[in-house]
Amino acid sequence: MRHWAFPKTFPAALTALLLLAGPALAGPSILFDVKTGQVLEHEDAFKRWYPASLTKLMTAYVTFRAIDAGELTLQSPIKVTKTAAAEPPSKMGYKPGSVMTLDNALKMMLIKSANDIAAAVGENVGGTIPAFAARMNAEARRLGMSGSHFTNANGLHDPDNYTTARDLALLVRAIRVEYPQYAPYFAIEGLRAGKARMKSYNLLVGRFDGADGMKTGFVCASGYNLIGSATRNGRTLAAVVLGQITPQGRADKAADLLAQGFATSASGSLTVAGLIPYGEGQTVATDMREAACGAKAASERTPIRDKNGKLLLKSPHLKDMTREPQLVTVSLGGATGPVPLAFAAIEAERNYADVPIPTWRPDMPIPGSAQQSAQGDDGRM
Repeated sequence: MRHWAFPKTFPAALTALLLLAGPALAGPSILFDVKTGQVLEHEDAFKRWYPASLTKLMTAYVTFRAIDAGELTLQSPIKVTKTAAAEPPSKMGYKPGSVMTLDNALKMMLIKSANDIAAAVGENVGGTIPAFAARMNAEARRLGMSGSHFTNANGLHDPDNYTTARDLALLVRAIRVEYPQYAPYFAIEGLRAGKARMKSYNLLVGRFDGADGMKTGFVCASGYNLIGSATRNGRTLAAVVLGQITPQGRADKAADLLAQGFATSASGSLTVAGLIPYGEGQTVATDMREAACGAKAASERTPIRDKNGKLLLKSPHLKDMTREPQLVTVSLGGATGPVPLAFAAIEAERNYADVPIPTWRPDMPIPGSAQQSAQGDDGRM
């Protein structure tokens, strides 16, 4: 059920119109004021959901915290490992051993939604993906994200990688309130990498008045997810929209929510942190695979663009982008900052492990511990 937090001064006619507008599209959602945390609307906000690439917001947050702790800087090297390079698309496709600055890695991860780069960031900042996931979960607990659990840095599908709309709202507030200096990363309209041109998947950017980020996500099990934020007259609202069946559907719903939020100066006391858990589906994540990727869905899905390349968006609050998107150049190289502490420690351990075990002189007995190591822990050859 959809819950609106209407103020007493909200126009009665508009209230009635919204309530009679019919059932909302499938999927959880929450609309809130980023600065105050005030909740303006919520629907199934505690329903467990697969975040897909929205996971990369937690990857960014953990990284921002690591920068604060002095573990690395924006100019630190991010090395693409064999594991990261093997991740499936969306990806940049750099070869193992490639190095870029953390600054460029964040742009690729957040705008291209590159799974290989997100994995590289996780490995470099955490040392290993499991270690980085542990940090993600520690931050989630600290923020009060009681319905979330993370297993990887990029959001590729894993049944144990899940969240809720309300938890994502807590994460968005933490990013935007604690780290306003990084807000420009989320609002980039597109990237230029050599000859490649990559537009943001966030259809609000450049089309919704005041839009300033943040992130999209999609795997078949999650459907199309979007967190969109916008600022008007000094007021920033954010909408979390999960489980839509088309990319334009998530943009339409987010735009409508944001526009309705800006239409009121609500001043209620309900906050994201104070929202009490409710509803079904809190222990098992909804699987959107058939609705988002099944044969029927594929046959019924409308094109995202018409034959002239124009986006087919239904929300009256989204306008055509009549100009070319502003692209930010990214590239390999240029890393002049310190190697991330965790990655440096792992590399040192690996290098040490690669040193051959010294052989003993024939006239001296092999020590017991070395003999056991040579035979294997269980004593077999």
